[in-house]
Amino acid sequence: MTTSTDVDTDATDHLLKTTRAVRRRLDLDRPVEREVLLECVAIAQQAPTGSNQQGWSFVIVTDAEKRRQIAELYRDGVGEMFTTMADEAKERGDTTTARIYSDADYLAEILDRVPAHVIPCLQGRVPESTDPFAGPMAASMFGSILPAAWSFQLALRSRGLGSAWTTAHLMREREVADLLGIPHDVTQAALFPVAYYTGDTFSPAKRPPPQTITHWDGWSE
Repeated sequence: MTTSTDVDTDATDHLLKTTRAVRRRLDLDRPVEREVLLECVAIAQQAPTGSNQQGWSFVIVTDAEKRRQIAELYRDGVGEMFTTMADEAKERGDTTTARIYSDADYLAEILDRVPAHVIPCLQGRVPESTDPFAGPMAASMFGSILPAAWSFQLALRSRGLGSAWTTAHLMREREVADLLGIPHDVTQAALFPVAYYTGDTFSPAKRPPPQTITHWDGWSE
């Protein structure tokens, strides 16, 4: 049985396979147009949400001084963490992980120079862990914002822009909220440094065969 579709499967698969975390290939000198960012937000709005609440917000920061302050808070939060993790990975011979942490450290250093910072947010706060409904409610909340955030990143990729999913600024979430006027009953889910990427296109990452991570009809060893 064949099924007709209006979606170009090859193009879609290529987009999904090659949307990578971009840290070192961000063009720090080329501005990102407001219209392009709004196009990506519009695409993100088509993502599914829990209970059809659609409580998303995207805080886009292009002001240089505010980006500088966010970057300072980001670096203050991570401290030497990325450097330490890169060194530990090198010691155990894991060069791929060492490179990733080295790239993360580089991003922290130049974050203030990235033309746009995008913070996806969701109305509400995750309950305290002592609440018996904390786990399900957290899953529902993040299950509402994360699909929209990923759609936003895919839309960026299709327009020649790169980004990386970062969460380190959340160690200073309250200070970032105060800086940007984000209400304290709103949850920040991530921070995306956004810029046009330089160089050629991206390739799929090396991953194990799907059979090695798939369990049929229950968990199997």
